[in-house]
Amino acid sequence: MANAEKVAAVAELTERFRGSSGAVLTEYRGLTVAQLAELRRSLGGHATFAVVKNTLTKIAVNEAGLDEQLSSMLVGPSAIAFVDGDVVEAAKGQRDFARANPLLVIKGGVLDGKAMSPSEITKLADLEPREVLLAKLAGAMKASLAGAAATFNALPVQMAQIAEALRAKRAEAEGGAPEAPAAEASAAEASTPEAGAAEAPAAEASAPEAGTPDAQAAPGDGDEG
Repeated sequence: MANAEKVAAVAELTERFRGSSGAVLTEYRGLTVAQLAELRRSLGGHATFAVVKNTLTKIAVNEAGLDEQLSSMLVGPSAIAFVDGDVVEAAKGQRDFARANPLLVIKGGVLDGKAMSPSEITKLADLEPREVLLAKLAGAMKASLAGAAATFNALPVQMAQIAEALRAKRAEAEGGAPEAPAAEASAAEASTPEAGAAEAPAAEASAPEAGTPDAQAAPGDGDEG
């Protein structure tokens, strides 16, 4: 390969590393051209599969700032799946193909700048599709909003019940208040000066009877005898 072609190849690889959300490195030793074509079809529009040269790829990885994550994997026949769509679907396509074709070995990869081991890529492939996860998230959010709406709708009813209870309690308190002043009025009347004055003349009226002429005549009779 001429020097200019190498420079162009490195620039293209560097751009693909930078522009992709992730990349999965594999070893394809022993796979036929037909099998590689089948692998590309299984990835659909989620990733593009390309056979690369390790020397040029190491330069591109270094320029893309992924040397620490990927350089150690660039050993033996290497191919890279550059993820452009759903990361889960891309990982699932490679995992399923590797199960049917054990000659495809997943070495590892990188996702959003973070290195991923083969087991982590397999776990990623076991996740549900993005659309399903989003639907579940939307359902959970909808349920939470419905619960909050029910709580808010119940607040006016609860406030009305509290207000009615307070109104009834206040009415009950106001209805029993007049009886106490009536009892106090009776007690006050019993202790007024007029009541005492009415009793006093009655006592005084009985006193003069003892000094009437008939009462004074009795001692006179005794003297005459």
